[in-house]
Amino acid sequence: MSFGGSSSVASGGTKRLDYGRTHVVRPKGAHKATIVWLHGLGDNGASWSQLLETLPLPNIKWICPTAPTRPVAVFGGFPSTAWFDVADLSEDAPDDVEGLDASAAHVANLLSTEPADIKLGVGGFSMGAATALYSATCYAHGKYGNGNPYPVNLCVAVGLSGWLPCARSLKNKIESSQETAQKASSIPLLLCHGKADDVVLYKHGEKSADALKSTGFSNVVFKSYNRLGHYTVPEEMDEVCKWLTTNLGISSSSST
Repeated sequence: MSFGGSSSVASGGTKRLDYGRTHVVRPKGAHKATIVWLHGLGDNGASWSQLLETLPLPNIKWICPTAPTRPVAVFGGFPSTAWFDVADLSEDAPDDVEGLDASAAHVANLLSTEPADIKLGVGGFSMGAATALYSATCYAHGKYGNGNPYPVNLCVAVGLSGWLPCARSLKNKIESSQETAQKASSIPLLLCHGKADDVVLYKHGEKSADALKSTGFSNVVFKSYNRLGHYTVPEEMDEVCKWLTTNLGISSSSST
């Protein structure tokens, strides 16, 4: 199932962004969790929705939006679907906080209409993973990078082949209050990365996991895959399924 694109302005943002088509994978069993899944640079929501539909997770509703098309510095300014602008696919790159805030707000908006008893999460691949991890830090901090309040109660976040934006300023944010530190220590995070990744290098994923752990995100699992490049494989998706089943308290059997 899919529905057309939308326009939105991020909380406190100035640019109007036009999002592409959003694809929704309905749960095959009782609806217990909703996860927004974010694609990588230049991709769209359709490709991931087709993969997620095959996973043995009958209690999860997947929402797969398509990023706005915008000029991207890493492509020399050529327009591409992107959750934010990026000059270098690593945690050392300059951070497009306005773009990150806009995408984190879009994720929160998609989750905000879910029923109150549904557990909420965000995940993604590559740039989508970076946006998912940024959303998790906004949840812990209680606000976006621009200072506006973050409105959604995230239960989990997953990042495949990605990196952590704004890592340099994270420590000060998490240490700003006891409530922030408690949220950071309690939210489960799963990071997976291939050692043969030649797009977002393995060291960036590893450093991102270390940065999260060192700033108080104590419930972080980092999984590495020896021959995996910048893509996913069944072994990795099996790991994601097991981790989500455990951390969301849901079933992996289609009988429920």
